[in-house]
Amino acid sequence: MYEEKKVAVVVPAYNEEHLIGRVIETMPEWVDRIVVVDDCSQDKTAEVVSNHAVRNKRVVLLRHKKNQGVGGAIVTGYKWARDNNIDVTVVMAGDAQMDPADLPNIVAPVARGEADYTKGNRLFHGKAWRVIPKHRYLGNSFLSLLTKIASGYWHIADSQTGYTAISLDALRVLDLDAIYKRYGMPNDILIRLNTYNMRVKDVPVRPVYNIGERSGIKLRKVLFTIPWLLAKGFFRRLFFKYVIEDFHPLVFFYLMGLTLTPIGFFFGLYLFFYRIFEGPVAETSALFAMFLYVSGLQALFFAMWFDMDYNKHLR
Repeated sequence: MYEEKKVAVVVPAYNEEHLIGRVIETMPEWVDRIVVVDDCSQDKTAEVVSNHAVRNKRVVLLRHKKNQGVGGAIVTGYKWARDNNIDVTVVMAGDAQMDPADLPNIVAPVARGEADYTKGNRLFHGKAWRVIPKHRYLGNSFLSLLTKIASGYWHIADSQTGYTAISLDALRVLDLDAIYKRYGMPNDILIRLNTYNMRVKDVPVRPVYNIGERSGIKLRKVLFTIPWLLAKGFFRRLFFKYVIEDFHPLVFFYLMGLTLTPIGFFFGLYLFFYRIFEGPVAETSALFAMFLYVSGLQALFFAMWFDMDYNKHLR
């Protein structure tokens, strides 16, 4: 237990026979349950975990008959923790990329009631740029920016980290079956948490790479699927939070900005090419295109500012 709170660590694992043992063996003694979710591995992951479970009674093995993705494995662990009344549920990867030394800092805010959800932030670490592969660092930073806008948690970064802790109250409120089951799960859950006004806190953690882990992320696929997931979640959050639950005019600012900005941009682009290939453009047309574009940007900035102010208490 941690400060009189029951703690479980959910470990999603897919083909991690070489590293899952290290995750279990380095788990701090104050962790009450180590819930390993074998996501239909094709190697000996389940066998390795079963052997550890014989010697370590804290280990619980849950197995999927069909591969559901890392998000699906986490949701299975979340359901087990919710049904067993675990106060704080942590997620640590099965490839040993999450330092157990950071675990107390991840758990503490939730255990003390200071936050409903904490997440590690590798980008805050001083050596992040040197340790994290450059394409992952830049891709993560871009997706983090989009996640700020979509989720309403403007203070968070490193949206793709899976090193998190969540409270029992939050698990009871969330519709776990509706959470996205693949690599966009950390982004999707942030959007859903904001809809319920849950407090989220970033915690600096040490990035761990090059220890024999194998990434299953296909960057080309992720860079298309996650932005689409964020766009859908963004509009869902606006509708439920600012129309259904509590009306806020920022909805109109967002709609106006998202309409006028692209219209002004493409109209201006059309005039630009018309001027090059056809001839002179009327001054009033150019001014109108600029008016639409600038008005749209102003509306977007006002909407973001309203959203940031409305959610500032959720940090």
